[in-house]
Amino acid sequence: MCGIVGYNGTKRAVDILLDSLSKLEYRGYDSAGIAIRDKDIEVFKSKGKLANLKEKIENIELKGTVGIGHTRWATHGEPSENNAHPHISNDGSVTLVHNGIIENYQELILKLEKHNYKFYSDTDTEVLTNIIDYYYKKYKMGPIDAINRTMVRVRGSYAIAVMFKDYPDEIWVARKDSPMIIGQNKDGVYVASDVPAILKYTNKVYYIDNLEAACLKKDQVIFYDLNGDVIKKELTCIKWDAEAAEKEGYEHFMIKEINEQPDVIKKTINSYIQDNKIDLARSGLTEDILKSFKQIYIIACGSAYHVGVCAQYILEDLTRLPVRVEIASEFRYRNPLLDKKGLAIIISQSGETADSLAALRECKKQGVKTLGIINVVGSSIAREADYVLYTLAGPEIAVATTKAFSTQLIVSYILATEIAHIKRKINKKTYLELIKEIQTLPDKTKNILDNLTKSIQKIANKFSYIHDAFYIGRNLDYAISLEGSLKLKEVSYIHSEAYAAGELKHGTISLIEDNTLVIGIITQKEIYEKTISNLVEVKSRGAYIITVNPNDLDVSKVSNFTINIPETNKYFYPSLTVIPLQLLSYYITVSKGLDVDKPRNLAKSVTVE
Repeated sequence: MCGIVGYNGTKRAVDILLDSLSKLEYRGYDSAGIAIRDKDIEVFKSKGKLANLKEKIENIELKGTVGIGHTRWATHGEPSENNAHPHISNDGSVTLVHNGIIENYQELILKLEKHNYKFYSDTDTEVLTNIIDYYYKKYKMGPIDAINRTMVRVRGSYAIAVMFKDYPDEIWVARKDSPMIIGQNKDGVYVASDVPAILKYTNKVYYIDNLEAACLKKDQVIFYDLNGDVIKKELTCIKWDAEAAEKEGYEHFMIKEINEQPDVIKKTINSYIQDNKIDLARSGLTEDILKSFKQIYIIACGSAYHVGVCAQYILEDLTRLPVRVEIASEFRYRNPLLDKKGLAIIISQSGETADSLAALRECKKQGVKTLGIINVVGSSIAREADYVLYTLAGPEIAVATTKAFSTQLIVSYILATEIAHIKRKINKKTYLELIKEIQTLPDKTKNILDNLTKSIQKIANKFSYIHDAFYIGRNLDYAISLEGSLKLKEVSYIHSEAYAAGELKHGTISLIEDNTLVIGIITQKEIYEKTISNLVEVKSRGAYIITVNPNDLDVSKVSNFTINIPETNKYFYPSLTVIPLQLLSYYITVSKGLDVDKPRNLAKSVTVE
């Protein structure tokens, strides 16, 4: 989950590396480091955020035009300058940055110690650096042979950028199960973990596949397979706007991305709905293919899993297909029984989520067709899935997802509506009504942001001191409660839980006392009265209740503070209820003085198990 960057060109490398690393701090901010090649390789590292590294080198003149950099999310070894990347082999022949985990590093340590290698850090990355050095010296056939032998020898995941002392004008890279993208323009060649890091410099990129390596020269990229043979790759154009990865006057990326939701929701809708008709042709999902599925599995992690919970309610109700939602990290370890006539939907913003990628591969192994709902074009899941539906959220920088979550919801609505229509579970009139209502969601989202932000900010300031919060709802309201609760805990560090409202009396209500914050989501009219009854129960025990509900539902008897949202179809309320919950989490966090974009211990993209 670390971030790596590299540059080989005609410009000062230090400026590009530091700027690119600043775009990758969402991947880790325990420590940072760079290695710059002039006559020799100079390494600079610092514990903590990137600002500490910048301060450390601000008065050092670094003219080199070749370099690699790293921002760390600690796995092996505590956050420290010693454990920070880049790492150097014993005699300085190899300098390396790494994203991933080497699972058999202890076995490799024993091997290297027999050959008199010593270790100064607690990291698996230093071991990786020295095993490359070992093969480089043993076989004396150059960087590609050393890297390929290492790829065969190590187990785990990695994206690496390597500088060899004997090859001053080259950077070597390789990957397995960790993200990497290579860009090129007239000023040189770039490598990074994610697109935003290099989008300012180029939108022309290469995608490097698993167990491939590449040599980055100043004006070209040469790709190799595991046999050391040269392979050809085509440049791809990234259509993201570079400005989308900047704050553009907002205090934080999170509030910027919350406010971008009406626009990205509209873009996502327009990419699949034209002339009152859903068109999934670009994904390869034809009518015959959609008709063939007898079961749906939804597999995801974190917020994407919460999208899956919402989608389960909607898909089952509209399509009448059985739907099962799976936590990706648990999926393959329970030896799942899968129907070969089923469809496995993998939801991931980055398309690189390690557990979700492993689940996709398990589904394919069992002969189940896979569909990725993905935000990043060319990512691992996007390339490996049988079908892909892209969300058009653009680059999302804040660790806590907002706009990617909302666009994933939109794609779920569109997919459910189309399957229901093709399978004739809804008539033409209902089909057109659902499409029309989906198209109103951008304006209704904007209405919430325009009219409710200030009042939510005021109520949020009142609750910055709390230690616990509970989110409750039923059906789709419970599903979105899961996301609201996660948003609060991950950025504000307030303990928060979400419960299906009817479960409160089965133990949890014992935690309610005077002024305990309870957020009730109430949109589903068929079960509205039951949720109200549950809120009455907690209010009688002293809870302070905030409700999120449409204007046509009366909550005056239970609510201490009411957040009224526009009305919509019952299936689409998650898109509207989530906006106030995002704002509430954001403003509570800001009032506590915390770093809302980079919450402690978290990284944006979880690319290791």
